[in-house]
Amino acid sequence: MAKSVKSIVKKLIPDELLNVRARLIYRSHVRKVTKKRTRAAYDSKCFPEGVNVMGPVKAEIGLGQSCRLLSKAVEASGLGFTIQNYNLADNVRNEDKSFDDKLTDSTPYGINILHLEPPELMYKCVDFDENLWNKKYNIAFWLWELEEFPFFWTPAIDLVDEIWTPSEFTSESIRKVTDKPVKTIPYYVSAKTKESCDRKYFKLPEDKFLYLIMYDANSTMIRKNPMGAIESYKKAFPVEDENVGLVIKMNNPKEKDIEELSALLEGYKNVYFVTEILEKEVVNSLIANADVFISLHRAEGFGLVMAEAMLNGTPCIATNWSSNTEFMNSEVACMVDYKFITLGNNMSPYPKGCKWADADTDQAAEYMLKLYKDKEFYDDMAVKAKSYIEDKLSLEEAGKKVRDRILEIMKQRID
Repeated sequence: MAKSVKSIVKKLIPDELLNVRARLIYRSHVRKVTKKRTRAAYDSKCFPEGVNVMGPVKAEIGLGQSCRLLSKAVEASGLGFTIQNYNLADNVRNEDKSFDDKLTDSTPYGINILHLEPPELMYKCVDFDENLWNKKYNIAFWLWELEEFPFFWTPAIDLVDEIWTPSEFTSESIRKVTDKPVKTIPYYVSAKTKESCDRKYFKLPEDKFLYLIMYDANSTMIRKNPMGAIESYKKAFPVEDENVGLVIKMNNPKEKDIEELSALLEGYKNVYFVTEILEKEVVNSLIANADVFISLHRAEGFGLVMAEAMLNGTPCIATNWSSNTEFMNSEVACMVDYKFITLGNNMSPYPKGCKWADADTDQAAEYMLKLYKDKEFYDDMAVKAKSYIEDKLSLEEAGKKVRDRILEIMKQRID
């Protein structure tokens, strides 16, 4: 597959030279090309029935996992389908092999599902391939975490006929800026583990009650807010309490990230950093080996790790705002109150003036203590969470939603 224009520009212009002004100029060019780009309207008679999926299906980050879950749901729909991989930036490892036997460069079917973020979709438009776009019905699958959809991403809407998201929270955000169909197609959740990946495998103590924080440094640390979880942990447990511990799983951390979090935990002995990139089943095993998963996020486009923890019977403490509230409630998780705060500066891709949640760390600390001290409460939460996710986010339900919508599109176009 030809390299994207974005990749070529990055190779020709080193990062240290591709300054803010240069980036803005290039992005402006991409938006202009996007607005001018035209394509032939969808013609269902030109192609066999089925779906072409394109996205970062090999990427070992959250976007890659999202694309794999979408692909699995398309497969479960029973429709014909292909998958075309899209490599993300050079600093993202693209080694997941889950769908290697399905990968192809062809797009034979009449409906595309493009699991590309708006900027990536616009870059792909610059590399215009009429065999991909023309006479096909193009669906974008997007994630977004705030109530306000970025204005600088709206040109990407012109490239597609419809938009899918995994949560109604995200769908509502996008519906504010377009009249095109925006459909909510939730993920299914699977969280297989490896029996061999026990606490000893991760070099974690058997005799401690362990809390887990997990995030990808490429996914904006300030949004994931591990600092808030650490603050809550410190409020719940003094330095001298050695019966508990904190596990911090970080993907793609920079040295300064570890130094910053280590400084916040100065004096605490039972702190364990896990920084290597792990296979998904190994990550699931880490989650299952923890006693509690904590996410005091400021906003979530879905919150997959929380759903995976619940499925593995690991109780969650989570901010009671944004997309995760669509599969979590106070009956199955420890939901933390919050207040809204407004961004005073641009924090790409989050524009100045947007609002997000600031979780109540005192309440989170209370939940930490309750789960630690009250075994009956802990066990009840673990059982209810697992049952709830199994029922609400099943592969059968996800496949049905995909199939129903695709058949509806094809029927409308034939009629």
